[in-house]
Amino acid sequence: MKLHLIRHGKTLANEKRLYCGHTDLPLSDNGINELLEIKKQCIYPLQADLYFTSGLLRTAQTLDLLYGPVQSVAIPQLMEYSFGNFEMKSHDDLNGQAEYQNWIDDTAGHYACPGGESKQDFARRVSTGLGILLTSAQEASVLAVCHGGVITYIMQELFPGKHNFYEWQPAPGRGYTLISTPGELNQYKKI
Repeated sequence: MKLHLIRHGKTLANEKRLYCGHTDLPLSDNGINELLEIKKQCIYPLQADLYFTSGLLRTAQTLDLLYGPVQSVAIPQLMEYSFGNFEMKSHDDLNGQAEYQNWIDDTAGHYACPGGESKQDFARRVSTGLGILLTSAQEASVLAVCHGGVITYIMQELFPGKHNFYEWQPAPGRGYTLISTPGELNQYKKI
């Protein structure tokens, strides 16, 4: 079993350090150029049997830049965290607002961003998407282009205690290949 998880390339929101979850942004010019440079390093899997994206434009564009016009299936459960009213705002924009501070301070993950989701809601949603990927990977090699928060959550779940949340987060255009030995995903390597 092989499962490849690749984070989409940079968008303007990444470059400006804005919260961007469900906002459907395209890749930035810098993001496109960086992906093409990384592709020259030949670090990506040559191919997969099945390709998936989150359905957002930036993931579809990344897949197309890296693999050309391959057939893919969108799994909306692999979309980035829904930041609701915090979308397209920076920490500096939100700092000092009570709702933002409540969300930042919520270690249990129950507090939802106004108009968005809680960390626990996100975890349940991504777990469902991961289940779809793992089921598909039983029969084929699978490649999914999705989001940094999604990949980070998946790696924390599959490899608990190895790294903290931020250590798992791949840079744009990077990710992980997960490999199993008899029936269990128990190894990974960085892309």
